[in-house]
Amino acid sequence: MRARDENKIEALREKAIEMIVSEGFDGLSMQKLAKAANVSPATIYIYYKNREDLLNQLFNHVHRIFTTETLKGFDPEGSFEAGLWTQWQNRFRYIKKYPVHFQFLEQFRNSPLVNHDAVVMSEFKEQMRTFVRNAMKRGDIPRMEPEIFWSVSYGSFYTLIKFHLAQKSMMNKNFTLTEATLKQTFRMVLAALHSK
Repeated sequence: MRARDENKIEALREKAIEMIVSEGFDGLSMQKLAKAANVSPATIYIYYKNREDLLNQLFNHVHRIFTTETLKGFDPEGSFEAGLWTQWQNRFRYIKKYPVHFQFLEQFRNSPLVNHDAVVMSEFKEQMRTFVRNAMKRGDIPRMEPEIFWSVSYGSFYTLIKFHLAQKSMMNKNFTLTEATLKQTFRMVLAALHSK
């Protein structure tokens, strides 16, 4: 009985995430989700208090997977270059493995929903803060505002990811992100971060 319940919860989650990615947050209602998941609306309310609770739990679930995947082999106390490269590799692997989850996270992070009290990102944020603080303390990178750090460290990465997911380049040709392209871009980002 328990295993079937877990399967039902997982099916509801995945269907809700797919609906949000394809139709946006406004496209998700409990009625539409019940129909898409082939369950009664009452079943959804066994697991979620309301639509807001569903959205918050979805984000927390997906973010836990993101955190687990992206922190594999990552040492916030280690060298900056090794840590940032681990982040790039882990994030790329995560996005290839969970492309719909990634798109859901992006939508959620760029919406007011991310400011809800029930949304939890503390472990991941703390690891990233520690990593950047350590790198600045050691002089691996110059001191800078967090927004500048994020833009330089990850802006190019996420631009390449967008081309990869669209499978098209700026010239409208097929594009697939490779490890070699990732490494080439990473070296350029490192050079930019080390410049004063």
